[in-house]
Amino acid sequence: MILLSIDDTDTLTSRGTGKLARAIADTLAKDYPVFGVTRHQFFVHPDIPFTSHNSNAVVHVDAAGSTAADHIFAVAQQVILDDFVEGSDPGVAVAWPEQVAPALVVFGQEAKRSIVTQQQARTLAKNLNIRLKGLGGTEDGVIGAVAGLGLAVTGNDGRYLQKGRIRDIACPCSAGQLFAAGVDEISTLDGRTFTEGTITAREGKPPRPCPVNGRTVLFVESCDGVLKEIQRD
Repeated sequence: MILLSIDDTDTLTSRGTGKLARAIADTLAKDYPVFGVTRHQFFVHPDIPFTSHNSNAVVHVDAAGSTAADHIFAVAQQVILDDFVEGSDPGVAVAWPEQVAPALVVFGQEAKRSIVTQQQARTLAKNLNIRLKGLGGTEDGVIGAVAGLGLAVTGNDGRYLQKGRIRDIACPCSAGQLFAAGVDEISTLDGRTFTEGTITAREGKPPRPCPVNGRTVLFVESCDGVLKEIQRD
């Protein structure tokens, strides 16, 4: 697996980073299988410049080796630059899981609860031989790009923006549709699981399951027999 992480590619009036990440995934899918695209939430604070939610996106590509990593890095840069949004500060990073040392996982976790810096991100990437580049503006996107690697590699953070055929489904939908599309489990936060029923969420929008220990889990709450997707970051 190779992880491609991008951040700070948008403005308040432009398409979002998630949409761009899906476009990159679709481009990469011409050459490699793409496992999915995840979204990861960072710390929200007045001293941190961000567009709307301070999150990034990571594309999980089923590939290996330096040649593939170089190609993925180049493709991502080209797609971002071809759709560059004036006023954005994009950053892109590429690594395979073995490069994501414990220090980088901790950096990702710190980025969820405190202010981290561009210098920290660049130093980590340099010491771990991780491909990293800023593509415009202040280049602050390198912070989220590096932090996203540390979060995505754990398999226990964020939610899927794209996986299997999940984006082809619009809520309300059946549990059977979700399982057929790529969801492994439907569960409440207190551990009750469901194999049937209708799930409601954002009307006309696809569900947003989470990666949990290698499984794709949609978290719901059950109220009067109705299953409603829990809105999670």
